[in-house]
Amino acid sequence: MVSKKCRADVRRKKHDRIRNRFSGTAERPRLAVFRSNKHMYCQIIDDVEGKTLVAASTLDKDFSLDKTDDVAAAAALGELIAKKAMDAGIKEVVFDRSGFIYAGKIQALAEAAREAGLVF
Repeated sequence: MVSKKCRADVRRKKHDRIRNRFSGTAERPRLAVFRSNKHMYCQIIDDVEGKTLVAASTLDKDFSLDKTDDVAAAAALGELIAKKAMDAGIKEVVFDRSGFIYAGKIQALAEAAREAGLVF
């Protein structure tokens, strides 16, 4: 009997494999991204200390767009997280796409964060 895996299980397994390759440090923290069907969330994390340094999501009060589930919202979130990171003195990060395919919303968020000054 063959068991079927849902897309979420495949993504979680891929995320675990990716996380084994790198982690965030104080000098270069990890920019972790998660997206659901309605919202996107991102955090800049120092894995050595186990602390979230900066966080942003489409649910924040700072987020100004009405629609939260499209590429434009992802780009706006990328700019927001980069602005918050720069205010906290963070310029370089390791990008963790959390097993999501690097296309669409994930790509838009990453490119907007790069244009706003973050170095991956």
